[in-house]
Amino acid sequence: MNKKLILESGEVFYGEGFGADTETSGEVVFSTGMTGYQELISDPSFCGQIVCMTYPLIGNYGINRDDYESIEPAIKGLIVKELCDMPSNFRSQLTLDELFKKKNLSGISGIDTRKLTRILRNKGVTKGKIVNADADEQSIINELKATILPKNQIEQ
Repeated sequence: MNKKLILESGEVFYGEGFGADTETSGEVVFSTGMTGYQELISDPSFCGQIVCMTYPLIGNYGINRDDYESIEPAIKGLIVKELCDMPSNFRSQLTLDELFKKKNLSGISGIDTRKLTRILRNKGVTKGKIVNADADEQSIINELKATILPKNQIEQ
């Protein structure tokens, strides 16, 4: 499933989709953690965001029921350089791809996460959308520019 990440500033990154075959949009941010991707996915502080992982291999220890920060995922999507499809941990119960399919989350792999991180670091808050590879880029850019991101998503 070929996908692309489109940023409101016009940059486009092509990659391979994983998880649910659905489009997702949100604020694109990065995380420099080498481990803890399962905790990040369920961390309410990332609510509504598409997170780019700077560590190149994500998914290598799988998903287990004991390492969640909250019951449901908080992120909107995940961007990785390389997705591990065969985790090697005795506690692993699911792959990252299986979890994303089960929770209807969209991800993209094969992205130059170093380049994307530099863009995010230099430009600051950036809206983005993970879409099918054949989506019209200019219409997505226009949509992103017109989108107002929600604030205080976890406030009660």
